[in-house]
This record gives sequence, structure tokens and C-alpha cells, in this order.
Amino acid sequence: MTTINPQYIIDKKGNRVSVVIPVAEFEIIVEELEELEDIRLYDETKADNESSIPVDKAFEMIEAKRKSKK
Repeated sequence: MTTINPQYIIDKKGNRVSVVIPVAEFEIIVEELEELEDIRLYDETKADNESSIPVDKAFEMIEAKRKSKK
């Protein structure tokens, strides 16, 4: 678990309105969110029960499509 050290910006009434965190902590949060998104997409894909193709075949299909557009 990443430790976050936020600093809060408050308005005149003392309400928290913004958060400031170090860039390194922000980058860690972004990486973790991207990983969670990957996991979510994986779970959705597995739940669809659609047929799949090997990754090598997928790359071949993508390259063929790119070449046909030129």
C-alpha cells in the first residue's frame, strides 16, 4: 500500500477544496489506477465468454489492416 501525504487547500470557511500531493505519489496513483483498469477490462472480457485468438495472430491481422490502408 502506498502512503499518501496530502496537503489540503482550504477556502475562507475552512472547507477542503483541493489536494496537493508530491509528483512521485501522483505517478504511483496513476500507475495503480491503470493497473486496476486493466484488471477490470480483463474481468469484463472473461465474463463475455467470446472466442479468442492468439496474440501473434492478432498482431498479424492488425498489420495487414494497416498495410491495406496505405
